[in-house]
Amino acid sequence: MKPILALLILAVSCTSPIDRMAVVGRHNIEAFVTDPDSPAQVGNGRFAFGMDITGLQTFVPFNTLSDWGWHSFPQDDVTRSQHYEGVEVMAGDRRVALAFPDETQPEISSWLAVNPHRFNLGRIGFRILKADGSEAAECDIGDANQKTELWTGIVTSRFSVEGIPVEVRTACHPDRDAVGVNVTSPLLEAGRLQIFLDFPYADAGYVSRYVGDYSHPESHVSDLVCSGDSTAIIMRTMDSADYNVALRWQKASAGILPPDDGSHRFLLMPASCGSFAFVCEFSPGETCAPGVETVFEESARAWEEFWMSGAAVDLSESEDPRWKELERRIVLSQYLMRLNEAGQWPPQESGLVNNGWHGRFHFEMIWWHELHYLLWDRPELAAEAMDVYRRFLPTSRLRAARQGYQGARWPKCTGDCDVEWPHLIHATLIWQQPHPIYLAEALYRIRPEQETLSGWSDVVFATAEYMADFVQRDTAGGRYVLGPPLCPVSENTPIFGTRNPAFELAYWRYGLETAQKWRERLGQPRSKRWDDVLEHLAPLPVEDSLYVTYEGISDMWTGYNFEHPALAGVFGMLPGYGVDKDIFRNTLEKILSEWQFDKVWGWDFPMLAMAAARCGMPEKAVDLLLYNSDNFRFDPHGLATGGPFPYFPSNGGLLAAVAMMAAGWDGSEGRIPGFPDGWHVKAEGFNKMQ
Repeated sequence: MKPILALLILAVSCTSPIDRMAVVGRHNIEAFVTDPDSPAQVGNGRFAFGMDITGLQTFVPFNTLSDWGWHSFPQDDVTRSQHYEGVEVMAGDRRVALAFPDETQPEISSWLAVNPHRFNLGRIGFRILKADGSEAAECDIGDANQKTELWTGIVTSRFSVEGIPVEVRTACHPDRDAVGVNVTSPLLEAGRLQIFLDFPYADAGYVSRYVGDYSHPESHVSDLVCSGDSTAIIMRTMDSADYNVALRWQKASAGILPPDDGSHRFLLMPASCGSFAFVCEFSPGETCAPGVETVFEESARAWEEFWMSGAAVDLSESEDPRWKELERRIVLSQYLMRLNEAGQWPPQESGLVNNGWHGRFHFEMIWWHELHYLLWDRPELAAEAMDVYRRFLPTSRLRAARQGYQGARWPKCTGDCDVEWPHLIHATLIWQQPHPIYLAEALYRIRPEQETLSGWSDVVFATAEYMADFVQRDTAGGRYVLGPPLCPVSENTPIFGTRNPAFELAYWRYGLETAQKWRERLGQPRSKRWDDVLEHLAPLPVEDSLYVTYEGISDMWTGYNFEHPALAGVFGMLPGYGVDKDIFRNTLEKILSEWQFDKVWGWDFPMLAMAAARCGMPEKAVDLLLYNSDNFRFDPHGLATGGPFPYFPSNGGLLAAVAMMAAGWDGSEGRIPGFPDGWHVKAEGFNKMQ
């Protein structure tokens, strides 16, 4: 072996793995005051508990949310008498019943808009007594300090009341919806520190920072059905929703007092001792809470397992001083996504922090919530949420059939059941349709096995069948078009006047071509119908050598240069099927110079970063991920702006873009193709993007 070659091989083989604990540890969160919009959290992806500076929900009614906690208000006589079937409109030469609000039955349309909704499981806080016997207020808290240790998922809160210290440690069990709390303070010995549990009724808020209605105690029931030396069970009933709250504490060291004033506020009364520990578990069925030691041990074990799994990136050797802020955004986004968004349903845009859109999830956002798990080689964390496509396949087939189409039409915004929310945009948005094909293909690239093909082929083919049938035949032009009524990604164009939107055309081409690949992998012939659509599908609209949002748009760069710049997605999110790369680069430069960036959404910045990376503009890609504005800012907890706060598509988009820039994409060159010179990036475990 030649000496130089031997040295090169030795250098590669001696490359040490990333010190993941060091990367994570340098971004532990520290707070000194409660931000009323931004809680510290513990959680397991299906359940999360938000807390103020005391380690509980003492002074700020942050939320305890789950992916199983859904409620619907009872229907009145009018809504029970109405049957919603949609509103018929013309789509090309078809008469289609779309999910528009029905003006002839406004009551059922309004009821469907609000129900189902996610509800707050309950509030846990301290009742703190001052020396004079009055209850302490937030202004009585001093010496506050709260640290979130990301490696273990444990939050330690320290504060004092009238100079007397309190230490609180809070954790969540990784497999059970249980919060563990360990309190140490002389206030316990003096009988001045108690724990309350309070339960609200569901609320109808479109956006709710603090979820729940505490003003109608008569509308729900909280029964203490079991109470012993160290355990208690409270049964909760809200109309047709019911669940259990199980408590476990140190034996014979506390008692529980039910409310006697008509409220739903219980008191857990510790005996006089220097420390007290308890667990509160929420469950849709019968349960018995685990011990507090188990909660803390399992939290530490599971979080270490998470951080040691999948991909990792270390930016600390970079010359650009901004490396630490970008790495902070990356690390905290991983923590928050794992904590809030790894459950049985796709997450809502605010995760499990609060409620937006009544707590429901958007199908067009599934890409931004889930793709990063696949690129970071953690597909198991996306598995249940992605399975919504298989669970909703029968109802989505029915939806398509009712509208006169083949295949499956995916909804826009739903909860734990596939029921449409009547809304003009919800009924006409279509860019969510190819998502399951993209995600299935991303999964197949990780697991190129027969099991993946057989498990996802029904979803892929039903999606493609709908897409091929949805296009309208333009007999005069001899082409297939995407025509009105249609709402594109930007959601700012006339629904009955939008024709051939660029992003949707590119995604249709990608989806049908990828579905054909799946047929070939399964030994099936290509669909003649899909090939016919691919051959005659309208090209992306171009004006003055630039792509435009939709065909025939007027005032493109003055009247429509706001909201999502989806043009960037055709060769950013997507691999560029049918895209002229020179035209695209010109378009991207036009967007970067003339778009109104104060009127965009959070995931637009990662989408633009992906486009910049594909166009050989890595400096601009990094700048976009480090953008700091009201539309793309990451607070001390890592919670991001970009929509109703917090906005997790910003976090998920950032992680997807970083993965792409670190591992590359089909056709990219070099080891770390998306970062510029001077960024000395260590990366391991990533999967390449399409």
